[in-house]
Amino acid sequence: MAKGPATLSAREVFARNLRRARRLKELSQEELGFHAGLSRVYISSVEGGGRNISIDNMGLLATALNVPLRDLVDPEKFRGLDET
Repeated sequence: MAKGPATLSAREVFARNLRRARRLKELSQEELGFHAGLSRVYISSVEGGGRNISIDNMGLLATALNVPLRDLVDPEKFRGLDET
């Protein structure tokens, strides 16, 4: 199945939603990493879409943000929020 121009991969959806959820909570990457037990560099690579993240680490990040994991993988959840 071909991916259309507006279709994001699961990794891209997670990266986008993680970044948006973190910003909504007004957390830096370093603060999120601290709460999740992960490094800022790791958080940055996940948000950049360059990291193939494990389900365990996805859970740690969701817990640290106090959001359900399903929200971070839902392509519609944070649609329309400003990327700045």
